[in-house]
Amino acid sequence: MCRFGILVVVILGLLSSTVQSIRFEIQSGHTKCISEEVKTNAMTVGNYHIVNPTEGHPLTESHKLTVRVTSSFGNNLHTGDHVESGQFAFTAPETGDYMACFWAVEQKQPVTLTVDFEWKTGYAAKDWSNVAKKGSVDVMEMELKKLEDTIQAIHDEMFYLREREEEMQEMNKSTTSRMAWLGFLSLFVCLSVAGLQLWHLKSFFERKKLL
Repeated sequence: MCRFGILVVVILGLLSSTVQSIRFEIQSGHTKCISEEVKTNAMTVGNYHIVNPTEGHPLTESHKLTVRVTSSFGNNLHTGDHVESGQFAFTAPETGDYMACFWAVEQKQPVTLTVDFEWKTGYAAKDWSNVAKKGSVDVMEMELKKLEDTIQAIHDEMFYLREREEEMQEMNKSTTSRMAWLGFLSLFVCLSVAGLQLWHLKSFFERKKLL
């Protein structure tokens, strides 16, 4: 029952947490960063664009962004300088929190930009329409491919959770061992202080000839 519950959580996580689609505002001269936890070898796709406040007219020069996407180790994976829109795609080289930072170009007159940003990772990052076109597969075969990828994603997620659980167990063992040594050390210090106090009191009473 416990494993079934974990499996349900993993499936829900795959369906809900692998797509991050947001709209946010950013003032000129300011920066906004968004992070996403990505596992090793997971496919990642992102799309962003500035929302045009006046439809039917081109964006002005004041509506520009500088975008940078970095890995958890600070490696640069995507850069866009003074752009209105862009996209990025990469396979994560290591597990960690990946960061997408948007900087609005500073203007003499402050401008507020509205940005649409969609970030897909893992199973959700695969473009199934292109898979169907390139492979000339029918609906049933494409659904089977989706199911196969879903099972593989669930397997990878469960393996990742198992590794995290083992890391937490090792950490708990280390913490328990350290706490035990700290307890023995505290007991030794307390007994030593008590012994010194008794020795001091005995010496004091002997000098006063009370003993």
